[in-house]
Amino acid sequence: MATTPPVRIERHGAVAVVVIDHAPVNALSKGVRDGLAAAAASLAADPGVAAVVLSGGPGRFVAGADIREMNLPPDEPFVPDVIAAFEALDKPVVAAIDGPALGGGCELALGCDLRLASPKALVGLTETRLGIIPGAGGTQRLPRLVGIAEAIAMISEGRILKAQDALALGIVDEVVEGDLLAAAIARAPHAPKRRLSQCAVPAGDPAREAAAAAAALKGAKGVPAIAEAVRVVRASRTAAFADAMADERATFLRLRESDTAKALRHLFFAEREAGKVPGLDGAKARPIAQAAVIGAGTMGAGIAVALADAGVPVMLVERDAEAAAAGIARVRELYERPVRSGRLTQAEADRRLAAIGATADWQALAQADLVIEAAFEDMAVKEDIFRRLDRVAKPGAVLASNTSYLDLDAIAAATARPQDVVGLHFFAPANVMRLLEVVRGKASAPDALATALALAKRMGKQPVVAGNCDGFIGNRIYAVYRRHAEYMVEDGASPQEVDAALEAYGFAMGVFAVSDLSGLDIAFAMRQRRAASRDPAERYVVVADRLVEAGRLGRKTGAGWYAYDAAGAKSVDPAVSGIVAAARAGKGIAPRAFTPDQIQRRLLAAMANEAAKALEDGIALRASDIDLVFVNGYGFPRLKGGPMFAADAMGLGAVLAEVEAAHASGGAGSEPAPLLVELARSGRGFADWKG
Repeated sequence: MATTPPVRIERHGAVAVVVIDHAPVNALSKGVRDGLAAAAASLAADPGVAAVVLSGGPGRFVAGADIREMNLPPDEPFVPDVIAAFEALDKPVVAAIDGPALGGGCELALGCDLRLASPKALVGLTETRLGIIPGAGGTQRLPRLVGIAEAIAMISEGRILKAQDALALGIVDEVVEGDLLAAAIARAPHAPKRRLSQCAVPAGDPAREAAAAAAALKGAKGVPAIAEAVRVVRASRTAAFADAMADERATFLRLRESDTAKALRHLFFAEREAGKVPGLDGAKARPIAQAAVIGAGTMGAGIAVALADAGVPVMLVERDAEAAAAGIARVRELYERPVRSGRLTQAEADRRLAAIGATADWQALAQADLVIEAAFEDMAVKEDIFRRLDRVAKPGAVLASNTSYLDLDAIAAATARPQDVVGLHFFAPANVMRLLEVVRGKASAPDALATALALAKRMGKQPVVAGNCDGFIGNRIYAVYRRHAEYMVEDGASPQEVDAALEAYGFAMGVFAVSDLSGLDIAFAMRQRRAASRDPAERYVVVADRLVEAGRLGRKTGAGWYAYDAAGAKSVDPAVSGIVAAARAGKGIAPRAFTPDQIQRRLLAAMANEAAKALEDGIALRASDIDLVFVNGYGFPRLKGGPMFAADAMGLGAVLAEVEAAHASGGAGSEPAPLLVELARSGRGFADWKG
């Protein structure tokens, strides 16, 4: 069967249109690069061609490199050479940008003499998001258009500009409201040659450039590519173009092979894999025109804002009028913060706020296509809500629980329509955090699950489908991680030593600081609920219980694992040291020292081991899903790729040895997962496991 070439040339009189047609996004794969190189050579030798238009077809241009090829050795023709071939043509070259021109696609457009865009166009150099820098002239041509300060900001942030913003900066020359391709063909013969490689970098304000560099480095969060991007962009003013291009390319190739870039590429692919859910073939999402949230506390208010931000009108339902009014006040406060910081206009905040109502009348739920329960984490409370909801909600409405630990099937059993019930586990603050655990109950209908996934996409969330168990994916694994951190404290490490080791690894906060932030009473309630079923052979540390009994619930009471002053600054509290010492003495434990590396390795191994059990149990579909959960919901450093990727990097043989030591320390519940044992002994990694 004949295949359509990814690049073809169409003639419109003396204008040649080079059409890139490589679904879905015209990535610069080997085939596309071959086609573009051949097209450039053909056009250079054709005297009948007076001008050239580069087009990605309707709704497209070129969305960047083929990320899959970055795990392979570089292969000719290289993107810089392809762009140089078009720039070298002695006839005008016009880019017709009708969609994303990102990364290498933006660099291709910068190699043209004129850039026309439709209102749908998106432009940006996004390489730093993958731990690399632009490698095909982006760091050199962009400053010649926008100046060094703006180029540093754009590249370091991986900023994506809409068409009008790109026009305002001079990156595109015109935004065409009508037929973009027709306009490009008409303009091309009369366009002047303007090779950016031959243009000077505009004189800039040294103070502004220094400030842009400082801001980029401050926001780098450990990404080496940011500092390199700043350096190479600043060189554009003083270095010869060819020398700067060589430096850019060498830096790009070096960063491409770095551990950071490999981890970020892993997460890039993980996000795309997460949407592939077995059993959903042909399932269509149910329409959601109106939503409701039961419970207008901190979580419920955040969920309502996330829905309104996505254009979904929402009604908050509370137990009485006073609680409903308090809920709206919380919502209003959530919108006041971005308005104060300038991230949102007052007019837009007012528009979104107008989409949120609050009431104590449960009949309001009858209008909702989606109802999300966000009440207190208590099974009796949730079962009562779903029984009442069953009587009010309209047929076909998706009924979701925001539970973070409880049995979704038991909650669904309180209704006569368990097929409509799914879990939507938002992470606090719900209007900010990107992760959304979508929990699939045993009776959840495919179209109910498809609705949840479509909603996540609409809200800009990263959905990960989880099976039903205590804590689902994230909290199940996190509970084990926290438990082993407590074992090390009882064995001799201080809470601040554990937290410092985790923060040195890349976590924004250590496990004990996080406990104080979320509230020690939450985990205490979970332990109380599990007490009757806890294996007597499992090691149990009483320190956290003693803190709660002493009224130390974390930041909200001014004391938890740490002490907090009126401004919220934490400090080591001798009272905690006393409670820890008493717990050690009660078990006759002689404290020993732990190095940061020992703490990091033990906790990573504990996470990976429990995650392997979640894979075996079918709670997580794939190892990369677990990485997404921890990177997007629990502060695991993105630059490490997630706990499963990091475990593979550590080597599963070493992980297994650490887990065996953890088992000796922790007793029942800490046994090595059979999957981990199998993979380690066969020399494979989690990346090799396909379920």
